[in-house]
Amino acid sequence: MLGEPELGRRCEGGVDVPLLVWRLPAPVLAISSAVVGGGLGECRWVVNATVPMSYDRDDPADHLGEIAGGLGLDGPGVGLLTGVDVADVVRTNDGGVRLWATVGLGTPIQAAAPPGGAPEPVGTVNVVAWVPQRLSAGALVNAVATIAEAKTQAIRDLGLAATGTATDAACLVCPLDGPEAAYGGPRSDWGARLARAAYAAVRRGGSVPWPDRQR
Repeated sequence: MLGEPELGRRCEGGVDVPLLVWRLPAPVLAISSAVVGGGLGECRWVVNATVPMSYDRDDPADHLGEIAGGLGLDGPGVGLLTGVDVADVVRTNDGGVRLWATVGLGTPIQAAAPPGGAPEPVGTVNVVAWVPQRLSAGALVNAVATIAEAKTQAIRDLGLAATGTATDAACLVCPLDGPEAAYGGPRSDWGARLARAAYAAVRRGGSVPWPDRQR
């Protein structure tokens, strides 16, 4: 089971910044869009780390490796970065699903925007979620899409004409063994619970003004 994360702190560019770390008692199966641990595979830890708004490193995977090493983490894991203060993580539960979201909507975008335009400043929605039954590979892919759909629904209900931000990421984990659930869409058993949990977390987190979320 994915339990509550530890809240730690580190010095980054002369600034004291927080991070969340999940130290897993046993390996799990993860699917993620994160810069570290992206894709589908075994996972032994998850980190969601705040970086200053002045962050300009072009090697985030190496940076996350340094953070993981400093925490004594080894083996495969998932690492996420955000300009949001992760101490303000929003937690939701729904029928066995557990979900944590750090919500930064400083620069919401439409996914299918016209080409060109200036680069957007940092603003990230990171979601980490646990489902207590093993999901098939197809169900995992579908479940990530379900989380994204619920996130967009919450953002729209917050009054923003947007689908998310340019740097959103998700990590979904489930047991490595046991009978597989075949579906993860919004009307499947686990997908419906994920959708409700993601919607509630993003809606709640997005209701706090962005300047109060950033570092």
